[in-house]
Amino acid sequence: MESALPLRLAVPRSRGGGSFSPHFKSYAKPAAAQLHPSCFARVPGKLALFAPRAVSEDRAETEANDATPQWQLDFLGADADADAGTPEPSEEEEEDDELLPAETTDWCVRARRAALRSIEARGLAPSLQKMVSTPKKKKKKKANKKKDLKKAAAELKRRKKQRDASEEEEEDDDDDVVDDLRDMDDLELRVAQFADGMFDEKRQRNREAFVQTLSKFSAAPSNRSKEVSLNRSIVQAQTADEVLALTAEVIAAVAKGLSPSPLTPLNIATALHRIAKNMETVSMMQTHRLAFARQRDMSMLVGLAMVALPECSAQGVSNISWALSKIGGDLLYLPEMDRVADVAIAKVQDFNAQNVANVAGAFASMRQSAPGLFSALAERAAQLLQTFKEQELAQFLWGCAALNYCPHPLLDALDAAFQEDDRFQCRVSDVTSGVPRSSTEETFSGDDGNIARALDFSRDQIGNIAWSYAVLGQMGRPFFVHIWKTLSQFEEQRVSDLYREDMMFASQVYLANQSLKLEYPHLGICLSGDLEEKITRAGKSKRFNQKTTSSFQKEVGRLLYSTGHEWVREYTVDGYTVDAVLVDEKLAFEIDGQTHFSRNLGTPLGHTAFKRRYITAAGWKLVSLSMQEWEQLQGEFEQLEYLRSILGVDAE
Repeated sequence: MESALPLRLAVPRSRGGGSFSPHFKSYAKPAAAQLHPSCFARVPGKLALFAPRAVSEDRAETEANDATPQWQLDFLGADADADAGTPEPSEEEEEDDELLPAETTDWCVRARRAALRSIEARGLAPSLQKMVSTPKKKKKKKANKKKDLKKAAAELKRRKKQRDASEEEEEDDDDDVVDDLRDMDDLELRVAQFADGMFDEKRQRNREAFVQTLSKFSAAPSNRSKEVSLNRSIVQAQTADEVLALTAEVIAAVAKGLSPSPLTPLNIATALHRIAKNMETVSMMQTHRLAFARQRDMSMLVGLAMVALPECSAQGVSNISWALSKIGGDLLYLPEMDRVADVAIAKVQDFNAQNVANVAGAFASMRQSAPGLFSALAERAAQLLQTFKEQELAQFLWGCAALNYCPHPLLDALDAAFQEDDRFQCRVSDVTSGVPRSSTEETFSGDDGNIARALDFSRDQIGNIAWSYAVLGQMGRPFFVHIWKTLSQFEEQRVSDLYREDMMFASQVYLANQSLKLEYPHLGICLSGDLEEKITRAGKSKRFNQKTTSSFQKEVGRLLYSTGHEWVREYTVDGYTVDAVLVDEKLAFEIDGQTHFSRNLGTPLGHTAFKRRYITAAGWKLVSLSMQEWEQLQGEFEQLEYLRSILGVDAE
C-alpha cells in the first residue's frame, strides 16, 4: 500500500484487526504550485483515494438539469440509448476511461461521443442535427370529397370531349359524376389522375403524333426525283439492316418536318420486300428474323405499310403479304394479315396470276385462314387461268390445300380447259437431273385449230399438285388424272433418300398413291412396278422426318396409361404415325397441338384433315384431342375422366 499513496503516508498494519493511527513523516510542505495534477490520478486496477470535486459537481449538475437530446442519441446509436440517463463524462473522467477498457465494450459509441464533442467544439452541432434528425411525418389530411369529385368531373369531361369533339359537354352534378366514374376502368382512371392527368395526356399526344407522322407521306405533293432516288437506294441495299437503316432515316426526317415525303406506298412496299428478300438470300434463322421484326424502326415501317396499304397497287399488296410471311412466319403479324386480307379482297380484280399465287402462299405459310379472301382469289384465278405459269399454279393449289380450302372455280376451269386430250400437253422436266427447263412458253395448234399451251412442270411442282388434290379430295378430276399420268416419266429416274428435295417429293407422291388405293380404287391409276417400290421406300424413310414429342403429348400420354388399357405409342399406319392406338380395338388416338390448326380461327389445316380422313379410310376409329380442349380441363381427375369419355373406354 505504501507505493499507492502519493503523499508518502505510512499506514502500519494492525495485528489485532482494530483501528490504527497514521504516522506522518516529517517532510517539508511543498508549495501548491509545485504539485502536479498527475499526483491525483488513479493507478490502474486501484481506487483513487480522493475523488476530484470538480468532476462530481459537473456530474451532479448534468443529472439535475441537462437531458441528452434525441438527435444525439440517434447519432450515438442504440447502445447509447441505454446510457441516456448517465451524464456525459468530463475530460478527466474520459482520460480515466481510456485507461479502463474493461468498464465498457462499446468502442464505437465512445468514438461517436468523441466525434460529437469535436463537432460541438467547432460549432457544427446544428448542421449535424439537421442531418441526423428524421423529419416528422405529416399526417395526411383527408381530401375533401367534393374536391375529388370536381377533379374526376373534369377528367371525365376531358375524355368525353376527345371522343366527340363536336358535342358540347355540360358539367354534371356529383351523383352523375359518380355513376359515370363507376363505368370507367379503375386502373385507367388512377393512371389518368397521376400528376393531374399529365401521363394520360402525354400518351394521347404521342398517339396522335404517331398517327399524324404515319400519314405525312401522302399529305403533301410528291417529289418524283427523291422518290426514285430512295427506291434505287432500297433496291441496291445488300442486307436487311441496310434497307431498314435507309427507311428509318427517312422516317426520322419526315417526323422532323421533311416535306414532301419520299415514303410513297411503292417505296414502303419495296422496302419490306427487299428486307425479306435479303433475309432469304442469306437463309437467316427464324429466331434472328423475329428479333429483327421486334425492332422499333421495323415496327414503324410495318405500321407505315398498314397505313399505306389501301393506296398500294396490287403488286404492292402482294409484296407486303409475301414479306410479312417471310419475316414473321406464323408467330407475328396476325392483325396485319387480317388487314391485308380486307384490302386484297377490295383489289382482287387488279391481281394478276403472280399476285394471286403469292398472296395465297403467304397466308398458307403463316397458318392464317381467310375464307373470304380465298373465295375471291379462286374466282380471280379461274379468270386468269390461261396466264398462269406452272409454278404459280402449283403454289396457289398448295396454298389452298394447306388451309383446307377447296378452290372449286379454279378446279372446274382446269377440267374444262383440259377436258380433251388433244388440247392438253403436259411434260415433266426434272431439275435435279440436269435437264434444262425452257423459260419461254410453248404453244401448239390442236386439231380444231385452237391454240393450247404446253405445260412444263418440274418434279417438285408435280408433287405439290398431287398432294394438293389428295388433301382436297379431288383426285377424280380430269386434270389430276392427266397430271398423274406424267409420273410414268420418272420410272428411269433415281429417287435418293440422301436429299431433302427427293424425300419431300417422294412423301407427297406416296401419300397421294396410298389415297388412290384407299379412296379411288376404281380409277385404276395407282403406281406400280419399280416406280412404286422406289417411291414407297423413300416415302417411309425417316431421315428428314424425325418426329418430336411435345410436353402436351407427354402429359396426355402419361394419363393414357391410367385408363387401364395397353396403348401402343407411335404406331405407323401406311406412312402416317399415330400417337397411340389400341390394336385389338382398331382405335387410333391423335394428340393435335397448335400446329395442326389455323392460328386465327382454330380450324384444322389441310394436312391434319387429310391425315384424319386417311386413317379413317384405312379402317381405324379415330379420336382426336386438341390442345384447346385440354387447356379447359382442371386437374388430372377431370382430364382422365374426359379421356375416358371421348375414347369410350372404362378402367379395367
